[in-house]
Amino acid sequence: MWIIDVPISAVSWLGRQGTKAVAALVVIGIAMPSIGAVLKPYLVWAVFALLCTAFLRVDLYAVRAYLRRPAVVIAGTAWTSAAIPVLFGLSCVALDLERESPDLFLSLMLQAVSSPMMAAPALASLMGLDATLVLVTLTAGTALVPLTAPFFTGLFAGQILTVSPLALGLKLFVILSGAALVGFTLRRIYGVAFIERHNDKINGFNIIVLFIFVAAIMENVGFRFIATPGKAVALTGLGFGVFFAVLFFTALVFSPAGKSQALALAFMTSQRNLGLMLAATGGEVPELTWLYFALAQFPLYMAPFLLQPLVRVVLEAKPGGKAGGREHSGIQTKTR
Repeated sequence: MWIIDVPISAVSWLGRQGTKAVAALVVIGIAMPSIGAVLKPYLVWAVFALLCTAFLRVDLYAVRAYLRRPAVVIAGTAWTSAAIPVLFGLSCVALDLERESPDLFLSLMLQAVSSPMMAAPALASLMGLDATLVLVTLTAGTALVPLTAPFFTGLFAGQILTVSPLALGLKLFVILSGAALVGFTLRRIYGVAFIERHNDKINGFNIIVLFIFVAAIMENVGFRFIATPGKAVALTGLGFGVFFAVLFFTALVFSPAGKSQALALAFMTSQRNLGLMLAATGGEVPELTWLYFALAQFPLYMAPFLLQPLVRVVLEAKPGGKAGGREHSGIQTKTR
């Protein structure tokens, strides 16, 4: 029936737009603050739904294949789960940020202890990077985050965080284990063939749910740019600066592993899952932290679109001119 076919076709079309649709969500979220106010109560559920669909599409066979040569996976997991929080924490302490701006200090520490975005493998695949490596490292890092996040927040920001480190860890465990249970159960029920056949529809659903998250978190961003333009611009610049600093230093650290793997791990590490931390804290964070998280979405959603041509040029400089990882990624998601 056309009443059913038209919406389904529209969702499929949306799912085929890839990084363009993801980048457009940020602009739409800022331009429509009234919708953000309506959707804000559903932010946690939107994050949970996105995690469920991400786990739905985890290729366990690809994970097992990469685990046969685990050295780079172990190194990448240690870097994103432990080294990044330590580097953030020490940098903030050196700058005396806890005393100068405790809310900003909390923002950066929550960003540092979060796991990479669940969309990272999909976006890496779209950019021609080794999405399987991203998937395996992301899975390992995400499994550890209920342990690493409370440890490092307690170590560096225990006096500022409104939720106890133990409660934070428990909430992260409940959210991630619940999403994994739902995602893997649906994968078992429907099968890989069904998921691949409805790939565009699932991508479209992801983009719709992602809009709920983006609209909710971007609710007051437009007003902030008008009311306090200096602060808004500064926080946006900080968000981009942190993103590209993590991207550059990770690529530098893993450069001995080769261009494809270094860029894949660098992209994954820079894509911090701020939505997960908002969900784990129930949104109970200072106003400045919320604003920084909102403005930090700009590099997260726009960088894949902006960096895609540069990444292809770098990878095609290899002998044979093939972008590493694209042919064996096995990853097809396009959103968080």
